[in-house]
Amino acid sequence: MENCIFCKIAAGEIPSQKVYEDENMIAFKDINPQAKVHVLVVPKSHFATLADMNADQAELVKQCFVNIPHIAESLGLTNGYRLIVNQGQDAGQTVHHLHIHILGGQPMGEKML
Repeated sequence: MENCIFCKIAAGEIPSQKVYEDENMIAFKDINPQAKVHVLVVPKSHFATLADMNADQAELVKQCFVNIPHIAESLGLTNGYRLIVNQGQDAGQTVHHLHIHILGGQPMGEKML
């Protein structure tokens, strides 16, 4: 998408603090962290929500989840982490490109955030 910030980050047009990248996805530090460690995992294919994805994009999401434990380990998150996927306005999704938040580096408690 032409004006999607995550597409621009994935294309290298906007700098980011990358922690992982392959041909299908990129993971980078969130610019407004909500925990000591806050990384976004972003498929390089643009789609806004899980409801918008096609079969190929579903495979990309699967690969993101396969890679998340390795990314988390590389970030030192050996005592646990939280994953969040916001879906739409009511969930607080502000960038309409599907992404997965990895939060950790501290006790998270039982509340949602």
